[in-house]
Amino acid sequence: MKKLVILFLISFLLNSLTSFAGPKVLEVIAKLKSQPNLDLIQIDEALNDFKRDSVSMKTLSEITDFPIVRVFGLNALGVIARNTSKYKESIRLHLQALKLSEEIKNQESIINSLNMLGVSYRRLDEVRLALDFHKQALSIADKISLKSESILRSTAVSLNSIGNIYLVLKQYELAEQQFTKSMEIEKKLENKLGLAINYQNIGIIKEAQNKLDEALVNYKASLDYNIQINSELGKIICENSIGQILIKQNKPGEGLRRILPTIALAEKLGDKYYITMAKINSGWALSILKDYPSAEKYLLGGLDLAIANNFNSSTSEAYTHLAYLYESKGEYPKALENLKKKQLFSEKILNEENLRYTAELIVKYDNEKKESQIALLEKENELVKYRLFENQRIMIFAGILLTLLAGLLFIWYRQYQLKNEKQVLMLEQQMMRSQMNPHFLFNSLNSIKLYIINNEKENAVYYLNKFSKLIRTILSNSREKEISLKEELETMELYVNIESIRFTEKIHYEVIIDEKINTDLIKIPSMILQPFIENAIWHGLSNKVGDKILKIFITNKVKGQISFEIVDNGIGRQKAQEIKENKVSKQKSIGLKLTKERLENFAKNINKEIVMDFEDMLDNNQQPLGTKAIIIIPIK
Repeated sequence: MKKLVILFLISFLLNSLTSFAGPKVLEVIAKLKSQPNLDLIQIDEALNDFKRDSVSMKTLSEITDFPIVRVFGLNALGVIARNTSKYKESIRLHLQALKLSEEIKNQESIINSLNMLGVSYRRLDEVRLALDFHKQALSIADKISLKSESILRSTAVSLNSIGNIYLVLKQYELAEQQFTKSMEIEKKLENKLGLAINYQNIGIIKEAQNKLDEALVNYKASLDYNIQINSELGKIICENSIGQILIKQNKPGEGLRRILPTIALAEKLGDKYYITMAKINSGWALSILKDYPSAEKYLLGGLDLAIANNFNSSTSEAYTHLAYLYESKGEYPKALENLKKKQLFSEKILNEENLRYTAELIVKYDNEKKESQIALLEKENELVKYRLFENQRIMIFAGILLTLLAGLLFIWYRQYQLKNEKQVLMLEQQMMRSQMNPHFLFNSLNSIKLYIINNEKENAVYYLNKFSKLIRTILSNSREKEISLKEELETMELYVNIESIRFTEKIHYEVIIDEKINTDLIKIPSMILQPFIENAIWHGLSNKVGDKILKIFITNKVKGQISFEIVDNGIGRQKAQEIKENKVSKQKSIGLKLTKERLENFAKNINKEIVMDFEDMLDNNQQPLGTKAIIIIPIK
């Protein structure tokens, strides 16, 4: 029944505290929300009266619409858990705060959360993890050019914590360097708590070096600051440290007066580490004062706490003082037993310290290696950036140059095309004029006129139809650069028919085509055969007496080429030249020259040569039998 009443009262008190603390802290939060650009120092100052109250901090940790304050609440709960030796819970809360800080991208909160994690891991003797978290915090802080007061405070905490790690590893010089750097920042910030912690840590170094007077000065300086800020935990730590120095200076009574009251204060705070330390120190002083029953009580009480909480150093100290106690009492078997246990723990601590020291060297080497690699990577990154910038400039310059070059090449090519097109056009025009020779037109029309005068209507109509069809065909083909071989041969037949009007004996015209040749598919320049046929008629057949024969042989002897042989049975080139020399009016023929230029232009894109040649055909007596014109052009 009594237990139920007690539980009811506890529940009632907790509910009362919650209902009281909750609204009070929420009022402060409401005021903070109205302030722009809040930093951790402003939040800490506003919530200073509540940050040791787990109920109020739990209220803050559950606020969802004010993340920066929620981070503060989680870290405060982590500190409360750490101070009551709940290190795993402390780490969980600080990790939660770190995650939220990263989500809201608040660097002050990130640095603070990393430092809190480092402290908790240090309490668990997890040196490597503790050092990693503090180094991360320092690295982020170093990269911030304009450091706020909160960042500076966090930097000081990082340095102090790293100093504590070196202190555990008995690297006193390295530890003092870190504490001194931290103290310089705290002095600038006038942060009394930070100064108190650093003086305390330097006092520990001096005590370890057996510089008791210097240690005492530093401990008293730390106590003075703790009194100013009213830090109960700080007072407990300093009073125990001063008490230890007094005991070592053979002033056990003075030391006991300072240490004994701290047991109740530490129990009130729930910090088992300092309860253990205070009980062992009290038992030590009482042993020297020869109050053996009280000494044994405190030493055994401290030993039980040390073993239960894995405080190995405290366990070793308790066994040392118990061995001294039992030796003083003359209980030598017990003294020897405790000395053996002390030896076992000393060896364990020594091994652990060696392992920690080795681990620290590895960590230190790893960090230095990483820092060197980071520095090297940064330099390489700068070099890569510079090279990239240079390459970009070269690429841009090359791009501009290539663009200009491409533009110039395009202009040159276009001009070349235009020049070719102009040349082709001129050739076509010249060929057209050549084909539409005024003498040919005049003579053809005169011949038709004679048929009309002689009342040969049928011949007149027949040849007039032929003439008009030829003119129409020539005009139509002049618009095309290339026509089919079939169309070319049809045009030539019309041309030969018209030209033969003026001759008494009709020209016997024949075209012989290789069976393999498809005249519909093969493309050639229009009117390309006309100059050769005209040459055969006017220079070979016009002065010929008797049958006038004109034949065209078309073959495909070489793959990719077509061959034309225009054969007449005229007077031959030599007699034709003599007749031409004796004429009064000498006309210069340009038809063959134009044809050659047209054929060369036609073959240029195919990358094959053309052949234009003439052969005199002679009998056994070397008399002319006629002329053969040979034209070989590539097939399209």
